[in-house]
Amino acid sequence: MKKQCLLFAFLITGLAAQAQSLPKSQSIFNGRDLTGWTTVNPAKMSAWSVVDSTIRSGDGTYKIPANTYLYTTKEYADFEFSCLFKIWGDASTGLINSGIQYRSIVKDGKMIGYQADIGKGYWGDIYDEHRRGKLVGGKLSTLRHVLNPEGWNSYTIRCKGSLHEIYINGIKTASYVEKDPSIPQKGVIAVQIHSGGKAQVAFRDLTITEL
Repeated sequence: MKKQCLLFAFLITGLAAQAQSLPKSQSIFNGRDLTGWTTVNPAKMSAWSVVDSTIRSGDGTYKIPANTYLYTTKEYADFEFSCLFKIWGDASTGLINSGIQYRSIVKDGKMIGYQADIGKGYWGDIYDEHRRGKLVGGKLSTLRHVLNPEGWNSYTIRCKGSLHEIYINGIKTASYVEKDPSIPQKGVIAVQIHSGGKAQVAFRDLTITEL
């Protein structure tokens, strides 16, 4: 019995140590204000607000004049990022589009880097903003059955080394392996509202697990 108790104690200790070493998910949005976030052009901070624990941009009345990004002041390398997002607007007024930048850099007044795309005709694409353009088209054969085009959906972006995987509502839409060693493997995360139509976007429950 004594040996069994010792074995049990060692097992519990080992499991506890293993649990402590596992990566932990952390919120990167406090739900109250935009602390820890900024814009490429400081004057554009007014384009973003927090309403009901949700990051928002656009009012549905005026056309979005230029692409605008709200990004984290911290950079991330290997991670799993998750959030809920919503995009809506009148497509007859112009492009209704958004995206989530990751491993991106700000240079010469531009947001440069990978983007998990959002919007009709672009769902689940991996795009390289201000660099190489579209990298991978999203596979929609399964996603189209569960996507809520103007309601809340979930996005998950997983980066580990050169491998990129993105999921909408738990459905993998694209994977990409970066073969260019000159492309940064660390950068900021940003949410975007695209120029064009009278769009509105919202993001909530933004969390990240560093791997």
